Amino acid sequence: MITKKERYQFRKDRSRRKLLEGGIRRLRLSVYRSDKYIYAQVVDDQKGGTLAAASSLDKELKGKFKSSGKSVETAKIVGSLLAKRAIEKGVKEVCFDRGGRIYHGRIKAFADAAREAGLKF
Repeated sequence: MITKKERYQFRKDRSRRKLLEGGIRRLRLSVYRSDKYIYAQVVDDQKGGTLAAASSLDKELKGKFKSSGKSVETAKIVGSLLAKRAIEKGVKEVCFDRGGRIYHGRIKAFADAAREAGLKF
């Protein structure tokens, strides 16, 4: 029997493979959502490095939201913060890697906020 974790890993690998096989050579905006927090980073797969990162645990965001990072509002704040940091580094276009999660709720709110802040994907 396949466990829940193995199904998630399969979905994550499939979505990443589609991004990379599609000939997209842009930087990758990777988002991870845990039960409590949300993490995101802009990754350069060619060089193997992270250009910008943000999470709901950042010191900059401490005290800006009442829940610990579980809400849609938190995802919006983190999305706009990551977009701001990426634009400061000169990144304007990325491809969105949602991992194995569906594009709904906090993931969608994060993506919409990043788009509003100036990232294109």
